[in-house]
Amino acid sequence: MTLKWVPLTAGDIDAWAELLAAIEDVDQTGENYDVDALAELLANPLLDRAEGTLAAWDSGRLVAVGVTMVRPTAASVHQMSLWGGVHPEYRRRGLGRHLLGWAIGATPVLHERRFPGQPLELHLHADSRNEGARALAASVGMSPVRWFHEMTRDLSADLPEHSLPDGLKIVTYRDDLEDAVRGVRNLSFVDHWGSVEHTAESWRAAIIGVKAFRPEGSFVAQDESGASVGILITHYHGADTEATGIREAWIQIIGTLREWRGRGVASALLAHALAEFRAQGYQRAGLGVDADNSTGALGVYTRAGFEIGHRAVTHALPLVP
Repeated sequence: MTLKWVPLTAGDIDAWAELLAAIEDVDQTGENYDVDALAELLANPLLDRAEGTLAAWDSGRLVAVGVTMVRPTAASVHQMSLWGGVHPEYRRRGLGRHLLGWAIGATPVLHERRFPGQPLELHLHADSRNEGARALAASVGMSPVRWFHEMTRDLSADLPEHSLPDGLKIVTYRDDLEDAVRGVRNLSFVDHWGSVEHTAESWRAAIIGVKAFRPEGSFVAQDESGASVGILITHYHGADTEATGIREAWIQIIGTLREWRGRGVASALLAHALAEFRAQGYQRAGLGVDADNSTGALGVYTRAGFEIGHRAVTHALPLVP
């Protein structure tokens, strides 16, 4: 087997979508991608397409892809991730090892340009059932460092009710709230593992400037002065509906300023959002959560009726001390 290894181009998006669909058909992780989402990823200003992507072609067929990009900002350690996959028909032939080896070599170069002198870790995220990914990670010295739950909530069941603390109100997202909402996200995620601040550019490229963003399903808790104290940002992925037949509102971000935690703000935002989702024709709500989240988020979601579905694990390899 002779493969051609080259960076991804804009002309590869259709083949990339077909590859990911073939992977999902076997792995059943619940992740589905359309060409628009992949085009947005490829256009992300944080992605160096020439040095941060690698694609394997076999006689005109795309059979493996790897993508890695720098973060918008870095805390004590810059955490870069390898994302991609290998076509099921080409597994156990060394393609995954080739991609991981490439990432181990490429990420320090990209990292040094963005955050010179800072420590670097390479991360690999995988479904907890994926034994091949676990073995691959271990083979290069990666260790499991964090676990995550994907949770879902049936919107046909009775919905929770929860009142806001006195002095607060919930408003639907508006464009003029962009900076305030990003500020709440950055402040409320300071103590979340692996989280870094979004810049205005990265916020638009990944959160509110993408086709999946649903402003009508995103909400802001404000105090009497109009200051934002809690947020809930929603995305909708049409590719998931095409694959499952279920319209799911994906809660991309939910956060509350530290001084307002423990007072029911997140629970009220969730209750409000779930009712709105159902009114807007969604059948299910979903979100992801760090299993060791220190803010008590898992309990908030469980009390709102969310149930754990898929589990994922993050493997890490220190590359630059």
